[in-house]
Amino acid sequence: MNHQPSTIGAAITARGLGKSYRVRGHAPPTLFGSVSSLVRRQPYETFWALRDVDFDVRKGQTVGVVGPNGSGKSSTLGLVAGTITPTVGEVRTEGRISSLLELGAGFHPDLSGRENVFLNGSILGIPREDIKKRFDHIVDFAGLHEFIDMPVKHYSSGMYVRLGFAVAVEMDPDILLIDEVLSVGDIAFQLKCLDRIRDFQRRGKTLLFVSHALQTVEEFCDEVYLVHGGRLVEKGEPSEVILQYIRRYMGEGGYLYTQEFGSREAEFVDVKLLNESGSDSGLFTAGGKMTVEIRYKAHKRLEKPVFGFSLKTGNGYYIYGTNTQIMNVPIDAIEGEGVMRLDLSPLKLLQGNFFLSLSMHSWDHATQYHRREDWYPFAVKNPTDAHGILEVDCTWEHLGGTANDR
Repeated sequence: MNHQPSTIGAAITARGLGKSYRVRGHAPPTLFGSVSSLVRRQPYETFWALRDVDFDVRKGQTVGVVGPNGSGKSSTLGLVAGTITPTVGEVRTEGRISSLLELGAGFHPDLSGRENVFLNGSILGIPREDIKKRFDHIVDFAGLHEFIDMPVKHYSSGMYVRLGFAVAVEMDPDILLIDEVLSVGDIAFQLKCLDRIRDFQRRGKTLLFVSHALQTVEEFCDEVYLVHGGRLVEKGEPSEVILQYIRRYMGEGGYLYTQEFGSREAEFVDVKLLNESGSDSGLFTAGGKMTVEIRYKAHKRLEKPVFGFSLKTGNGYYIYGTNTQIMNVPIDAIEGEGVMRLDLSPLKLLQGNFFLSLSMHSWDHATQYHRREDWYPFAVKNPTDAHGILEVDCTWEHLGGTANDR
């Protein structure tokens, strides 16, 4: 999604960027083990948190970084921020950077919130007089008036984030780096942060942020980087890269978010998400055709089974769910192999990435035969001008009248 006209030049440039750490073998945590490792001169192992990474972030561009935990996302931001020194390669930035990379980064726990505001400002090179002028705006944004003179070691995690973000954005940087910390704040504060990010985009600022909130990444970013195993494995248009991410690493038994359980008296054998052309691509068009073909196998005769499904956004928000029992589609019994078809046409979902969950259970809900939560990821493209994640059937009716009638 292009939020503003492209600006010539790069704000962030990385070439051959890599960060490694030396890790000793895992000797027992005892005095003898420590002395033995020194005497034997146990060799170090090299762990690469990030390796051979190249990218350019244009001025005024918003780029999201996604990937599983431990993939190298935070290392990428730390190297750009300068809080981590690269082992190989280089990263260059143009303009003043403000970063919010970890909870309370840059705060001194024994100082008050007020003192930490001035401390952070001085670290960023902001004159004290300028900080004084902006101080009230910072405290207003953070909503911490009654706590601003309290030592920050007594702050909750949400208060830490609110003050840290308020300082970071009020210092009006050219480049803003944000790690996955906004999720700690409450919903009202998250909305304030997203509004401020939109304001930064309108003013041509450069943003680079890490987030597991995929719907937010797609909505706000011009480009997305997928990091896995310390390498930049994909970059490009947000919806396409996010779809690759959730299909490779989050769906079909991937190690993020998915769950699978049940007695397996009946189980899903094969599931296809078919688009208008009958292809199992995982990519659909709003208002178009989507059919879920479910092949199952019942290992014994099961009376009156119930098939169900639910949909969630890429951020994990529940959208809709129902089943054959609720919809009054009774199934007398199943035994052996069979097929169920779920027709979601015309597709009411709009732009975004989504997760489909499937279930089979007994009529009285006492036995889950097979359940797969958030197992089947897919993406939807929206060719219309409607906004949001879901189309709602509605009509307008003009009843006439003039201003004098009111």
